[in-house]
Amino acid sequence: MAHFAKIGLNSKVIEVLSIHNNELKDSNGVEQEVNGIDFLTKLTGYPIWKQTSYNNNIRKNFAGIGYTYDEDRDAFIPPKPFNSWILNESTCLWNAPVAYPQDDNQYRWNESTLTWDIVEV
Repeated sequence: MAHFAKIGLNSKVIEVLSIHNNELKDSNGVEQEVNGIDFLTKLTGYPIWKQTSYNNNIRKNFAGIGYTYDEDRDAFIPPKPFNSWILNESTCLWNAPVAYPQDDNQYRWNESTLTWDIVEV
């Protein structure tokens, strides 16, 4: 299956649909993104789609509703979880400004103190 993100206002993903890979194949049997976009445009009447991949083979991350498609990076970026977090340019994922502790405890980010707090289980 091939997956496509429907891109709305402000480049936000508003839907993700899957279609059979055969819909992407050209006359030589090679998968082409444009064929999937054409198929979905005819099917839905909506023209703005970008292919996404569970394997992160294209566009850095699998698109989800609420993600942003960044045309300059050609990447899907998830919503920013906290104001202090910083975009990792190579993965297009958000990183805390302080590294997650490397021990056996579980932690939760505390935005007011900019620290990781231990979660009592």
